Amino acid sequence: MARKLEDKHPGYFEAVLQLRDVLQEVRTYAEDEIIRVRMNVAKAVELKNGVDYYLSDNSLTRALGKRMQEKFGGYREESASLWGVKKDREVYRVTVLFRGVPFKKGDLVEFAGEDYIVRNVSKDIFLQNVKSGTKVHVTYKDMKQIRKKD
Repeated sequence: MARKLEDKHPGYFEAVLQLRDVLQEVRTYAEDEIIRVRMNVAKAVELKNGVDYYLSDNSLTRALGKRMQEKFGGYREESASLWGVKKDREVYRVTVLFRGVPFKKGDLVEFAGEDYIVRNVSKDIFLQNVKSGTKVHVTYKDMKQIRKKD
Protein backbone atom coordinates (compact mmCIF):
# COMPACT_ATOMS: atom_id res chain seq x y z
CA MET A 1 0.00 0.00 0.00
CA ALA A 2 2.98 2.35 0.42
CA ARG A 3 3.17 4.92 -2.38
CA LYS A 4 6.10 7.00 -3.55
CA LEU A 5 6.43 10.37 -1.84
CA GLU A 6 7.26 13.12 -4.29
CA ASP A 7 8.98 16.03 -2.50
CA LYS A 8 9.28 14.54 0.98
CA HIS A 9 11.58 11.90 2.40
CA PRO A 10 10.15 8.35 2.38
CA GLY A 11 9.24 8.32 6.08
CA TYR A 12 7.49 11.73 6.11
CA PHE A 13 3.97 11.81 7.55
CA GLU A 14 1.62 14.37 9.09
CA ALA A 15 -1.18 12.09 10.26
CA VAL A 16 -1.89 8.57 11.45
CA LEU A 17 -5.16 6.82 10.58
CA GLN A 18 -5.75 4.03 13.08
CA LEU A 19 -8.36 1.43 12.10
CA ARG A 20 -9.38 -0.90 14.92
CA ASP A 21 -11.82 -3.82 14.93
CA VAL A 22 -13.13 -3.00 11.44
CA LEU A 23 -14.56 -5.21 8.72
CA GLN A 24 -12.55 -5.74 5.53
CA GLU A 25 -15.14 -3.57 3.73
CA VAL A 26 -14.16 -0.57 5.90
CA ARG A 27 -10.45 -1.17 5.37
CA THR A 28 -10.92 -1.45 1.60
CA TYR A 29 -12.94 1.78 1.59
CA ALA A 30 -10.18 3.61 3.49
CA GLU A 31 -7.47 2.34 1.13
CA ASP A 32 -9.54 3.25 -1.96
CA GLU A 33 -10.13 6.78 -0.60
CA ILE A 34 -6.42 7.24 0.18
CA ILE A 35 -5.63 6.34 -3.43
CA ARG A 36 -8.51 8.44 -4.82
CA VAL A 37 -7.32 11.66 -3.14
CA ARG A 38 -3.69 10.81 -4.00
CA MET A 39 -2.53 10.93 -0.39
CA ASN A 40 0.96 9.58 0.11
CA VAL A 41 1.40 6.64 2.47
CA ALA A 42 4.72 6.59 4.34
CA LYS A 43 3.98 3.15 5.80
CA ALA A 44 1.21 0.83 6.92
CA VAL A 45 1.67 -1.12 10.15
CA GLU A 46 -0.40 -4.28 10.66
CA LEU A 47 -1.59 -4.87 14.23
CA LYS A 48 -3.49 -7.69 15.91
CA ASN A 49 -6.79 -5.78 15.86
CA GLY A 50 -6.24 -3.40 12.95
CA VAL A 51 -3.82 -1.28 10.97
CA ASP A 52 -2.12 2.13 11.22
CA TYR A 53 -1.62 4.19 8.05
CA TYR A 54 1.00 6.94 8.22
CA LEU A 55 -0.32 9.58 5.81
CA SER A 56 0.93 12.82 4.30
CA ASP A 57 -2.01 15.16 4.93
CA ASN A 58 -3.71 16.17 8.22
CA SER A 59 -6.91 17.64 6.78
CA LEU A 60 -7.51 14.80 4.30
CA THR A 61 -6.99 12.23 7.05
CA ARG A 62 -9.49 14.00 9.33
CA ALA A 63 -12.02 14.24 6.48
CA LEU A 64 -11.58 10.53 5.73
CA GLY A 65 -12.29 9.66 9.37
CA LYS A 66 -15.52 11.69 9.27
CA ARG A 67 -16.66 10.10 6.00
CA MET A 68 -15.99 6.61 7.37
CA GLN A 69 -18.05 7.35 10.47
CA GLU A 70 -20.94 8.68 8.38
CA LYS A 71 -20.85 5.71 6.00
CA PHE A 72 -20.20 2.80 8.39
CA GLY A 73 -20.94 4.12 11.87
CA GLY A 74 -18.31 3.59 14.51
CA TYR A 75 -16.35 5.44 17.12
CA ARG A 76 -14.03 8.22 15.90
CA GLU A 77 -11.56 10.18 17.98
CA GLU A 78 -9.03 12.79 16.88
CA SER A 79 -5.98 14.07 18.70
CA ALA A 80 -3.10 16.33 17.75
CA SER A 81 0.39 16.72 19.13
CA LEU A 82 2.95 19.40 18.48
CA TRP A 83 5.61 17.99 16.17
CA GLY A 84 7.78 21.05 15.65
CA VAL A 85 8.03 24.59 14.32
CA LYS A 86 8.45 25.35 10.63
CA LYS A 87 8.83 28.89 9.29
CA ASP A 88 7.65 30.41 12.59
CA ARG A 89 4.48 28.34 12.81
CA GLU A 90 3.67 25.30 14.89
CA VAL A 91 3.28 22.02 13.03
CA TYR A 92 1.00 19.34 14.49
CA ARG A 93 0.71 15.64 13.79
CA VAL A 94 -2.85 14.37 13.91
CA THR A 95 -4.02 10.91 14.94
CA VAL A 96 -7.48 9.76 13.84
CA LEU A 97 -8.76 6.61 15.54
CA PHE A 98 -11.68 4.79 13.90
CA ARG A 99 -13.12 1.83 15.79
CA GLY A 100 -15.75 -0.33 14.11
CA VAL A 101 -18.91 -1.61 15.70
CA PRO A 102 -19.83 -5.32 15.86
CA PHE A 103 -23.37 -4.69 14.57
CA LYS A 104 -25.13 -2.80 11.81
CA LYS A 105 -28.50 -1.25 11.02
CA GLY A 106 -31.28 -3.83 11.31
CA ASP A 107 -29.40 -6.20 13.65
CA LEU A 108 -31.03 -7.61 16.79
CA VAL A 109 -29.04 -6.65 19.90
CA GLU A 110 -29.36 -6.80 23.68
CA PHE A 111 -29.03 -3.61 25.69
CA ALA A 112 -29.84 -3.18 29.40
CA GLY A 113 -31.26 -6.71 29.52
CA GLU A 114 -33.79 -6.15 26.71
CA ASP A 115 -33.93 -6.84 22.98
CA TYR A 116 -33.55 -3.94 20.55
CA ILE A 117 -33.31 -3.44 16.80
CA VAL A 118 -30.47 -1.21 15.60
CA ARG A 119 -32.19 1.66 13.75
CA ASN A 120 -29.16 3.78 12.90
CA VAL A 121 -25.41 3.77 13.39
CA SER A 122 -23.77 7.10 12.60
CA LYS A 123 -22.41 9.71 15.02
CA ASP A 124 -24.28 7.80 17.74
CA ILE A 125 -26.25 4.55 17.97
CA PHE A 126 -30.04 4.52 17.84
CA LEU A 127 -31.96 1.48 19.07
CA GLN A 128 -35.66 0.59 19.20
CA ASN A 129 -37.08 -1.76 21.81
CA VAL A 130 -38.62 -4.85 20.22
CA LYS A 131 -41.52 -5.10 22.72
CA SER A 132 -42.40 -1.50 23.58
CA GLY A 133 -41.16 0.32 20.47
CA THR A 134 -39.32 2.82 22.69
CA LYS A 135 -36.34 4.42 21.00
CA VAL A 136 -33.00 4.74 22.78
CA HIS A 137 -29.97 6.88 21.95
CA VAL A 138 -26.63 5.31 22.91
CA THR A 139 -23.24 7.02 22.64
CA TYR A 140 -20.13 5.13 21.52
CA LYS A 141 -18.74 5.44 25.03
CA ASP A 142 -21.55 3.09 26.14
CA MET A 143 -21.22 0.79 23.10
CA LYS A 144 -19.70 -2.04 25.16
CA GLN A 145 -23.09 -2.51 26.86
CA ILE A 146 -24.64 -3.57 23.53
CA ARG A 147 -24.39 -7.26 22.60
CA LYS A 148 -25.31 -8.58 19.16
CA LYS A 149 -27.74 -11.49 19.25
CA ASP A 150 -27.45 -14.37 16.78
